[in-house]
Amino acid sequence: MTQESTASRQRFRIALSFALVYMLWGSTYLAMRVAVRDIQPFVIGGTRYLISGPIMLAACALTGRKIGLTLRDALKLLAIGILLLSTANMCVVWGEKYVPSGLTALVVAIVPIWVVALEAWVFRTGRISGQGIAGLAIGIAGLVVLLWPKITSGTHLGRMELMGCGILAAGSLAWAVGSVLSHRWTLSVDVFTAVAWQMTFAGLVNAAMAGVTGEFGHSRWTVSAISSVTYLVVCGSWIGYTAYIWLLEHMPPPKVATYAYVNPIVAVFLGWLVLRETVDGFMLVGTVIIIAAVALVNTSKLKRPGVPDTEVDELSAVSVGGD
Repeated sequence: MTQESTASRQRFRIALSFALVYMLWGSTYLAMRVAVRDIQPFVIGGTRYLISGPIMLAACALTGRKIGLTLRDALKLLAIGILLLSTANMCVVWGEKYVPSGLTALVVAIVPIWVVALEAWVFRTGRISGQGIAGLAIGIAGLVVLLWPKITSGTHLGRMELMGCGILAAGSLAWAVGSVLSHRWTLSVDVFTAVAWQMTFAGLVNAAMAGVTGEFGHSRWTVSAISSVTYLVVCGSWIGYTAYIWLLEHMPPPKVATYAYVNPIVAVFLGWLVLRETVDGFMLVGTVIIIAAVALVNTSKLKRPGVPDTEVDELSAVSVGGD
């Protein structure tokens, strides 16, 4: 195989992975919204990941992949699994108890902003440019516009939706931290085995939380709920999450986080089409502002002292590893 054909195949894999994350993850907001009507959040998370994780591990073993872990690998995968799937994902499911699926996706769209802020201010990868700072400020303004009806509402429902949005924002931060660590940490197992262990660890944590909080006794396994969880296992976990983790291994986190451009549009459309969720002027304006903010942040450069911008661009493009 020539070098050109190898590069072409790699470009195709990257494009396909982005398409899967963009479209499938946009639809999972609808599935979670339907499932959480009858099944409690940690029960959904425990069931989803204890099905998807072990089966994927078995598939890895059958295809000859190494599935044994060192203690260091296990601790890293446990930490990432808890951040992404036991904290961030469960915040999304909890938030959807009170927040429509389309609005949920729009609040979660701030993930790329968190990622760039973490890279610049916590991990000291570089200094945020003026464009990036402008994007951060515009993103905050977009959230205010988006949530303004909830902020000013004196009704109980408005307060519960605002609380749900706060939970979603916290989950977005946890997802950003987990994504950055997943990009920076190296492992002795391949990406598919890593994903399978993350889901397995998270499933155990979620199931334990469901047992401690008594959620199993308050869940009803209706046909719609079972169908939604099945969709989350196949399309959200096996396909979408695997594609996302694979992208983190091959692309810089801010570029991977561009799924936040498309997910809200897919989620808002499906929420309106299937669940008849309301799309008002505040949501439309907030959507435009937030997506514009994410675009500004993702196209900005992290500037390193003494390093020309052109060199920073090259470093960012090839920085797929690290610890």
